[in-house]
Amino acid sequence: MPLLHVLLDPFALGFMRRALVGCLALSLAGPPLGVLLVLRRMSLTSDVLQHGMLPGVALGALAGGLTVPAMGLGAFLAGLAVALLASWLARVSGGAEDSQLAGVFLVALALGVALVSATRGIDLTALLFGNVLAVNDAALLLMAGAASVSLVGLAVIWRPLVLESFDPGFLKALGGRGGLWHLAFMALVVACVVGGLTALGTLMSIGLMMLPAVAARHFSAELSGQVAAAVALAVAASVAGLLLSFWGNVPAGPAIVLSAGMLWALGLLAGPRASLRARLWRPHYRA
Repeated sequence: MPLLHVLLDPFALGFMRRALVGCLALSLAGPPLGVLLVLRRMSLTSDVLQHGMLPGVALGALAGGLTVPAMGLGAFLAGLAVALLASWLARVSGGAEDSQLAGVFLVALALGVALVSATRGIDLTALLFGNVLAVNDAALLLMAGAASVSLVGLAVIWRPLVLESFDPGFLKALGGRGGLWHLAFMALVVACVVGGLTALGTLMSIGLMMLPAVAARHFSAELSGQVAAAVALAVAASVAGLLLSFWGNVPAGPAIVLSAGMLWALGLLAGPRASLRARLWRPHYRA
């Protein structure tokens, strides 16, 4: 089969076009948030979010039926509650933050699986790993809406958030409320992850946000450059993952995350900075 048909034929189908548009929207909004999560050393928080949303999805389905708005709202409230709980426990207990994060997301995951198993009509595999066939107009609206809210919100809080990430003491001296910006930032992260639930699943939706963000450091040293690189990598992973899902009969979520993982591995091995190639082939200067 000609390469052009392999690349274009899947997107002649309506459900594939909807999935592509939704994933492209998330590719524009998610990676900038991921870059800031890496900058703030909060990458593990993403694991808390993706596991913490599962009980909210089940409770939303029980309360409002198997609809995208009901399960999306439940996922948003649960994800935000779990993220705030993990952060609060780390502060009040004085213990290591990673141990608090591990405890919260393990309990949330177990509770979510138990609730979903007890709820009839929910396909657990599709919920965990995504289903490109489920991207209907309502799901597309959720993906585009979550991405739009995340982008606009991030633009509003960008300056104080970046300042608080680099020098929280200076922001506090200026009278800035770092806790408020942190709360707003976490709400945007949760909203963006919720947007990807239908196509990517609860366990995979964070991958499109974090893997391009982690890979971006191998392509640029500047924050703005890392954001641009992360978005470009996420777009490439979305297209490649959807093609792999269509032709390989692989769930959309794992296919997109695997594609993003391959791009990260490429950057790690051969990227222009902080890569294996850059370390091995440093120029040597003679005195």
